[in-house]
Amino acid sequence: MTIVHIAGSAVLPFGRYPARDVVSLGAEAARAALADSGLRPADVGFGVFANALAGRLFGASTLGQNVLAEVGVAGIPVLNVENACTSGSTAVHLACTAIRAGEAEVALVVGAEKMCVPQLGLINSGETEVDTLLGLVTPASFALRAQRHMHEFGTRPEQLAAVAVKNRAHAGRNPAAMFRQPVTLEEVLAAPMIATPLTRLQCCPIADGAAALVLVSERVARRLGATVRVAASVLTTGTYETAPELARWETDRRAAGLAYEQAGLGPGDLHVVECHDAFTIAELLHYEGLGLCPPGEGGAYVEGGAAALGGRTPVNPSGGLLSRGHPVGATGVAQVVEIAQHLQGRAGERQVPGARVGLAHCMGGDKDGDTKSCTIIILRT
Repeated sequence: MTIVHIAGSAVLPFGRYPARDVVSLGAEAARAALADSGLRPADVGFGVFANALAGRLFGASTLGQNVLAEVGVAGIPVLNVENACTSGSTAVHLACTAIRAGEAEVALVVGAEKMCVPQLGLINSGETEVDTLLGLVTPASFALRAQRHMHEFGTRPEQLAAVAVKNRAHAGRNPAAMFRQPVTLEEVLAAPMIATPLTRLQCCPIADGAAALVLVSERVARRLGATVRVAASVLTTGTYETAPELARWETDRRAAGLAYEQAGLGPGDLHVVECHDAFTIAELLHYEGLGLCPPGEGGAYVEGGAAALGGRTPVNPSGGLLSRGHPVGATGVAQVVEIAQHLQGRAGERQVPGARVGLAHCMGGDKDGDTKSCTIIILRT
């Protein structure tokens, strides 16, 4: 079975693009990733496009063929993926599977989302199913997780806020991030309350954006000189058991265990991590679920600087969802791009020195205090 390598990557800066549509955003990222790889559109044998909301917002749920056609890729298998926040990372997993199975030697993965559409009048209005999901229900479910963690382990509001402060500091070094101005603990805690104890600065912003990856077989990687390989790729669902506490992220642990086994590595081998920090409590829970620290110690982990650049294992050097922004379908792809760039020494001012092993984690959707989907992708050189 061939080893999958990353030959090219690109991220379109996340933000607001009022004059752009999903197809143009995705096509721009795809062109840039192909150019980065040195491959031509005609070399691509498999395509996967990730998007979570276009079907509900614009009535267009199969845009992958449009996006790839814009860059000159046609006549090949193209999959359209919607899997909540893991849409992008699920697309990466599917492309890895296709290459390992020998279905293609070059795969193009694109994630794109258009969420800043005020003319639809839906964000935070509570008037539609999508709006309720994005603006009300999801923050409340993570607020309950935060309350449980605080009750069970004594986690303090300042420790939750420290995640937002750290990730905003990281975003200041990332030109592709949406919010780059630093914030203080006091500013985070004093921001408008969304769902106690989570203030607005502890909740990720919506965004428009796109990211793309070119994945290749070992044979093509040797020809191109690509050195970053996929050591593990895991996609799983939640357990939906009633016994585990909300403060325990059991699905993270199970997925991480599978990924570490595939890669022949452990949490102590990681040099850099990107995780799904849609809310500050999520990042604390993911520290614990990924094995970066013991259960209940996520607050101390971030407060002590272990997750910051220069710390034991930097987490979300991109700024994470909290500061880079969260265009849902693009996020999972962008996380893998970020890890790949660190391993290639191409992360600029936020570079983790000597990074050789990195992990990208994403979760998607809520069900019974757990996640509908969890992905973990480990890269190494």
